[in-house]
Amino acid sequence: MSIVGARPQFIKAAMVSAALAGREIGEVMVHTGQHYDYGMSKLFFEQLELAEPRYNLEIGSSSHGAQTGRILEQVERVMMSEEPDMVIVYGDTNSTLGGALAAAKLHIPVAHVEAGLRSFNRRMPEEINRLVTDHVSELLFAPTGSAVMNLRSEGIAESKIIVTGDVMLDAVRRFEPLFLRERGRLFQMLDLTERCYFVATIHRAENTDDPLRLRAIVDALDEIAMKIAPVVWAVHPRTRKRLEEMSLDGTGAVRMIDPVGYLEMQTLLTGARAVLTDSGGVQKEAAFHGVPTITLREETEWPETITAGCNVLTGADREKIVLAAADASGRLTPPAGFGGGNASGMIADAITAWKCGEEPG
Repeated sequence: MSIVGARPQFIKAAMVSAALAGREIGEVMVHTGQHYDYGMSKLFFEQLELAEPRYNLEIGSSSHGAQTGRILEQVERVMMSEEPDMVIVYGDTNSTLGGALAAAKLHIPVAHVEAGLRSFNRRMPEEINRLVTDHVSELLFAPTGSAVMNLRSEGIAESKIIVTGDVMLDAVRRFEPLFLRERGRLFQMLDLTERCYFVATIHRAENTDDPLRLRAIVDALDEIAMKIAPVVWAVHPRTRKRLEEMSLDGTGAVRMIDPVGYLEMQTLLTGARAVLTDSGGVQKEAAFHGVPTITLREETEWPETITAGCNVLTGADREKIVLAAADASGRLTPPAGFGGGNASGMIADAITAWKCGEEPG
């Protein structure tokens, strides 16, 4: 049984599900409904050729505790009905935590795709989700060497850790012909010129729920759009709600658009001068394309992007953000350490070995 609920998980699950099907492993897909509108959910299933989930729990939005509790309760009910041999969870969302806890309490082995990531900031809900999920998992699929080191330092048994590379790199390579083909149409629709615009995404609670931080980010994006190059901001629904509540509408210089599908976002990333984001997934995807990234946080769970010079941390400091945007130009060498683009196959092989009673990895 695979548990998904948010955009990045749909991308990873599409790759792993295809690999599992190729090894004749049956799968039940459960969508918690954490992300639920068309642009945040169904469009991704369509573009990534991911089969409709057998279950859609339609959990929707609420506080972290309420949402996680509802996910745990309803996922447990499905697990008790389906009796899966193993539960696969992805990343670091409330769907990840709820699925992992429900399985662990039912004594069903958990496999965690994207295990071992650490920002070392426990004020982030995602960090707590990662920590708890890793420590109740039977198979921990680590995307990078630093993720392996984190797991070892926390006392996770070596036999549970499997280095696979990054599943999102699989997706970039698999779908690259499609989003490159769409570039001309999208650029014309948004009136963009290659390498002459910025892409922005902001959704982390630390930025959206803090009026001072959100104001600084909005002001920085406005200044970049007016003085350096156009900014295309794909606005998460929760972020848009916060902007309305705080009456933060900026100067109108930034092009604010609704969330776009996977193919459209990759197309925007490949043509951008640089990316401004607080998303872990977007940091990686930009790096895979050799596009400079400005991360609007004080830390990252992807230190490889910093070491490779693909990524700079600015927090929500307006001056630092604008200076980093002014300095960002040219294509960069994608960072090493994310595997060879066959992470999903390695994950499917390990699960097959586990199912057959062999040593995975």
